[in-house]
This record gives sequence, structure tokens and C-alpha cells, in this order.
Amino acid sequence: MKRFACFMICFGLLVNCTMLPAGNPAGGKEMKKLNIRWQRLVDDDGQTCDRCGLTEAAVDEAVEKLKRSLKELNIDVVLEKEVIIPSAFLKDPLESNRIWIAGVPLETWLSASTRQSKCGSACGDSDCRTITVDGRTYESIPADLIVKAGLLAGVQLIHCQPGAPCCPPSKSPRKNGGCCSSS
Repeated sequence: MKRFACFMICFGLLVNCTMLPAGNPAGGKEMKKLNIRWQRLVDDDGQTCDRCGLTEAAVDEAVEKLKRSLKELNIDVVLEKEVIIPSAFLKDPLESNRIWIAGVPLETWLSASTRQSKCGSACGDSDCRTITVDGRTYESIPADLIVKAGLLAGVQLIHCQPGAPCCPPSKSPRKNGGCCSSS
């Protein structure tokens, strides 16, 4: 556990500070909330592409792991899944299969880059989002990358004062005095 805590404290990135009301499982203290948002194309038949389907399973797995891990640190993990309708997808296909953790894109937490490749199925001939981490490109996002980004965000929540900017010195807080990220 000491190794895990040390690992987490070594990282400093962006986060979105939110508190939950008292009376929670952590002994009545106010819980901080870690928001994870994932969006993907869903066609008129309620279908999505294979890579988004695999990412959805990974997101669900990662959120459950993060909930168990971060509960002991007084952090609640909340997942929001958003649908992109076909007409919106056609305007910007690279918005599909996108994940934000604490209002920050997954690729920022992981120092990753995004690219694109042909997808097929529900996406048709569109180029869809991929993510490249440490030289490896993923069409569907694996649970371990989502967990890693969630743990990094969790570190920031531990050290974040409600209402205070949570940005590293190289970033400027938004005009509203909150964290650099937006939801």
C-alpha cells in the first residue's frame, strides 16, 4: 500500500474538485467525486462499432476497479455514458470513443496522443479515434489505461482543496477560479 500511495503522489496533473454530501460510507466525511465521462456513436438501430463496444466493457471494468480502490481514499467514482447520434458523428467522428476523467481527456492523463484509423460497422467508412500510449496504438481503450488515468486523477483529488485551482504551475486556472479542466 505504501508503494501504491507513493506512486500516486508522484504524479501531478489536472483535476476537477467536487464534494459529495456527508453521511457516506467513509465515516460521515464529505466524499470527493471523480467523474468519468465516455461518449460513443450509437446508430439508429441502437448499435455501436466493435471498438466502442470493447471500450464500453473496459470502461465498466475500470470504473468498478476504481470504485473499490478509491473508496478507501474517500473518493466516489461516477460514470456518465453519452450517446453521439449519427448526424453529429458525421460532423466529427473523432469525438466518438472519447473518455474524460475529472473533465480532462484520457490522453492528457496518460501523456498519450490521438490518431485515427478506419473503423467500419456502425461507423461506416469514417476514420475513428485511436490513442497511442508509449508507442502502442489502441483502437479500443483497455481497462488498465483507464484505471491508470483514474488513479492519477484520484491523487489530485486527495490534495485538492474545494474551490481552489487544481492546476500544476504550468497551467492557468479557468476564469471561474476552478480547475483548469472543463466538464
